[in-house]
Amino acid sequence: MPYVDGYVLPVPKKKLPVYLRMAQKGGRLWRKHGALEYRECVADDLKASFGMPFPRMARLKRGETVFFSYVVFKSRAHRDRVNARVMKDPAIAATCTGPMPFDCKRMAYGGFKVLVDA
Repeated sequence: MPYVDGYVLPVPKKKLPVYLRMAQKGGRLWRKHGALEYRECVADDLKASFGMPFPRMARLKRGETVFFSYVVFKSRAHRDRVNARVMKDPAIAATCTGPMPFDCKRMAYGGFKVLVDA
């Protein structure tokens, strides 16, 4: 079954163009090194009537939006190999120079085993 790295992060709306450029470069980089999919999804419908809404979970502030992003791999071992290659690629340093366009302290991240692939 596939393996997924997932992220939820708040991004100031005024920094969306910077974040988008960074995400596009990241997508090309992860795919270059073997990721099966790379998705950056921006909030659209966040009025949840149950559970914890994403804005509360991400502790959104005025002027921010939330991203739900994920990268798909063949397996956890494949994820580890791809991520190691990405981190060694000189392009990652160029992508991550300067201040980040989001608050890293409020980013949620984790690796997930896929249990259902319908």
